[in-house]
Amino acid sequence: MCRHLPDISPAITGSVVGDDQQFWAQAPADDLIQHILTRYHQRHREQLPELIRLARRVEQVHGDHAECPNGLTDHLSDIHQALESHMAKEEQILFPMLLRGEHSLSRGPISVMRFEHGQHDQALDQLYALTNDITVPPHACNTWQTLYRGLDEFCRDLTQHIQLENEVLFVGPAAGKAL
Repeated sequence: MCRHLPDISPAITGSVVGDDQQFWAQAPADDLIQHILTRYHQRHREQLPELIRLARRVEQVHGDHAECPNGLTDHLSDIHQALESHMAKEEQILFPMLLRGEHSLSRGPISVMRFEHGQHDQALDQLYALTNDITVPPHACNTWQTLYRGLDEFCRDLTQHIQLENEVLFVGPAAGKAL
């Protein structure tokens, strides 16, 4: 996972940090998948367009400042596109397979999802590099501060999302395996 965030694996195997403390590792597949769809997929679809808008504004206004995260708008747009494609594959292919109990057929799509999770993690590392580990400069305007608060939340959400899928959904009963 992303080198900038703590490993929350113990939290996930008991409960997901910040959530209602359900033990997702013991939850039925349909409950876990519904949680992923509403807590993460829906949230990412809300977060990214706003983050792109804020990044564009910061780059337009402060582009000549040494600490301006130039290139962030394009990078967030790339993340948005990759994440939309990834989530669509989960929603249209993998999750229905898991819900139908097609465990042996789901191995290939799970492998693809894990590979893409690694790519998302690399994109987060690049995001951290562009933003000096999401460190707000002392002179930053309200838009810049809002952008960085949103980036911090997005990175935490995406990391938790990836870990929940990799460490619970893809290895638990939903994938036809015992924890």
